[in-house]
Amino acid sequence: MKKTFILLFITLVYSVSFAQNAKEFYNSANEKFDKRQYKEAIKDYDKAIELDKYFAQAYYNRAIAKNHIEDFKGALEDYTKTIELDASNVLAYNNRGLIRKNMKDYEGAIEDYSMAITINPTLASAYFNRANLRVLNEQPELACEDFKKALDLGMNKALEYIAKYCN
Repeated sequence: MKKTFILLFITLVYSVSFAQNAKEFYNSANEKFDKRQYKEAIKDYDKAIELDKYFAQAYYNRAIAKNHIEDFKGALEDYTKTIELDASNVLAYNNRGLIRKNMKDYEGAIEDYSMAITINPTLASAYFNRANLRVLNEQPELACEDFKKALDLGMNKALEYIAKYCN
């Protein structure tokens, strides 16, 4: 009994110290990110993730940093991992949709925007982004619905697109 308690205590202390170190690397990465030192930030996010492979926010922030250095494949992988760990992360879906759009995976992008809308029906950018893809897919009625919803949610930029694509 005493031996089991000691092993449990050592495991707990060991886990807490790793979590603390992961958080420290994450905070350091965020500071570097804020200074636009994206490659250095990515290295610290890597260390945070190495210490805590379930650190969803570290994957998410690393994806954003990778996007800044135009590592779109890496960003896509990190957004996917973020979603795997935190399926309610609406911005991960929206941002992964942007990456997929840029990689010409329009169907995947529409799925991501739709999922973002399911999670947060007030996310104007997801409607706007999905509308633009629906224009490309020659679905003007659906595009107009999304542009109008984006406008209703406060995205005034949608008005220009409504004038251009909707009767």
